Amino acid sequence: MVSRNEKREGSCGRIAFVTNFCPHYRVKTFETLARYHDVDYCFYSAGDEWYWEHKHGTSTGNFRFQYLKGFRIGGICFTPALPWKLWRGDYDVYIKCINGRFALPITYLVARLRRKPFVLWTGIWMTLQTRFHRLIFPLTRYIYRHADALVVYGEHVKRYLIEQAVHERKIFVAPHAVDNQFYSRPVPAHEVNQLRTALGLNPDDRLILYLGRIEEGKGVQYLIHAFADARPDKAVLVIAGDGSRKSSLQEEAHALGIDSQVRFVGYVPPPQTLPLLSASYVMVLPSITTPRGKELWGLVVNEAMNQGLPVIATEAVGAAVGGLVQDGVNGFVVPERDSAALARALREILDNHEFRMRLSRNARRCIAEWDNEGMVRGFRQAMEFVARPK
Repeated sequence: MVSRNEKREGSCGRIAFVTNFCPHYRVKTFETLARYHDVDYCFYSAGDEWYWEHKHGTSTGNFRFQYLKGFRIGGICFTPALPWKLWRGDYDVYIKCINGRFALPITYLVARLRRKPFVLWTGIWMTLQTRFHRLIFPLTRYIYRHADALVVYGEHVKRYLIEQAVHERKIFVAPHAVDNQFYSRPVPAHEVNQLRTALGLNPDDRLILYLGRIEEGKGVQYLIHAFADARPDKAVLVIAGDGSRKSSLQEEAHALGIDSQVRFVGYVPPPQTLPLLSASYVMVLPSITTPRGKELWGLVVNEAMNQGLPVIATEAVGAAVGGLVQDGVNGFVVPERDSAALARALREILDNHEFRMRLSRNARRCIAEWDNEGMVRGFRQAMEFVARPK
């Protein structure tokens, strides 16, 4: 663990980084930031959010952290110890992610009372339309406009914030990243072959992959209809994940007469996804807009591209609107809820092997630039900005 007394380049003093929990894909990010700055990570959730696959659990890493105990009432996680920790910690900068109906206003309030800079980290690129979010949007917009700096997932979030009258000069892009070193490592051929055998694939079957939760907002039903429409030869659709829509989608595949070409493989732990990615021919993320919003990013896109997978994503996916998925370069970007467009994109990749290989090479080239050092650079630029004399 990094020592508090260790000298750091460009230090902005002590930093409180408040977020709900540490997912497996953020360990390397938090460790990288902790190498440069004196950071205390304050986690206030057990990872029981509606959007999180609970089987993933929560993680820790080589950084200072504390998981604070709390309780839920309705959709609000109350953490009584959080305001006291933030107040008594003598922090110089407060960083807070966008979520947390209790933690966000508390962190903002403490920063203001202590007259310290407040930095907001957000990936939201649309105005959420649930009754609760419409009710609190004036407060959310107030925090957008009055934060000392904002760190965002990509240019698409920056554009949205500018539309909300946030000053462009205080918005810093931290391109959303995963641990490229882990996800790009070669997978031994015998592991891929074992997986293909377990899936009942023929030697020349090409694997079309969906990897993620099986919920309404993921739009997997449109992918199933696209596969049925495309009717590709020597191809199998693998749906890896679990969720409330799984049974209905299995019934839908049966009704469409494609259940012999579709495999529902259930939950796959993150460390075991590499053989699945390596064995695949193309990955599809068919997310759709719901009142709860759009796909903020879709880090499975980063993971897939590290294995050289072309990606088909909809316009409701942050990684597509944010510039990682480039239409015709490393995959395709298609309209949401459009099975016909998905089917056309699938056919273009499946029917032209040379084109698919070009997309694959470009995927590896593009994702190499979306790493944790680049992501942390966005945070560091924001902290340097708030540390400047006003």
